[in-house]
Parts: sequence; structure tokens; C-alpha cells
Amino acid sequence: MSPLSRPSRFRRIGLCVATGALAAVTAAAPALAADPSPAGQRGEAAASAPASEELSASALQREHEAQQKEARQDAQAQGQAKPQAPKRTYKGRVIAKPNLLLRDRPTRSSRVVGSVKYGTVVNIFCKTTGDNVDGNNRWYLLTDGTWAWGSARYIENIGAAPRWC
Repeated sequence: MSPLSRPSRFRRIGLCVATGALAAVTAAAPALAADPSPAGQRGEAAASAPASEELSASALQREHEAQQKEARQDAQAQGQAKPQAPKRTYKGRVIAKPNLLLRDRPTRSSRVVGSVKYGTVVNIFCKTTGDNVDGNNRWYLLTDGTWAWGSARYIENIGAAPRWC
């Protein structure tokens, strides 16, 4: 067998390293890409076809915290004592017995990250569409301690309905 037909150990290692680096860059590219439209003006089409990273609770939490930090910095630059009021949160009551499972994405197959007992009043950040649960495809992003998704089928609104994510 000629030396050119069989790659050396170093060539194979280099090829593996290059492939891994390419995979890492490819995986990080969607997270680095910026959404040109403001978060409050995303179209209805985005809500009906959720992207997995866009709707992860931790991604929305990071986005919310970045907006709060930016508001604080703007207030300091303008010489205001306090920043503008943060985005409104909404309230809801859990009607699932014995408890509501909270998930890391608005799907029934996603990882369970916690639960909330029947009758508990929860803070809702926003709503989106996801998996259908007993005829209801709406999911609420809850902000009580951990940011997690709960099916709107098992959360009764108190007051106004939450805004879209």
C-alpha cells in the first residue's frame, strides 16, 4: 500500500480536530446570529413555527436580563434615578391536579425541570404556541424562580392574557 493511500496518524488526528471545530462553529452560528426585528415585533409566523433555541426558557431569560441591563444603562446615561419600569408580567393560577409539570421548551416531550402545585398563583412572562395539550396549543413562560414552560391548558389567567413572546 502506498504512503499516500493510507493517512498517517497525525493526518487523522488533524482531520478529527478540524471536523470537531467545524461542528462547533456550525452549532454556535444560530446562537450568534442576531434577529433584525425587535423582540416585541416578531411576526405571528415565528410564534406558529417555534425555533428550538428561540423558545428555550433560558434563552428568553438571557434576552430579558439583557434588556433590563440595557434599560439600567440608558437610565444612568440620561441621569435618571431609576430605569423605566420592566416589561409587565402576568398572573395565572395552576388548575392541574395534583401539579403542573414545567418544561424547558414548549413541548410535551421536552425535559421536565420542575412542578407547581394545584392552586398556586404563578407569574407569566409571555405566551407562544407549542405542542397541543387537550386541544390547547398555547404555552406560558413562567418566571417563578426558574424560567420554565407550562401548558396554558392547566393555567387559568388572572386578569389580562399574556403578551406573545
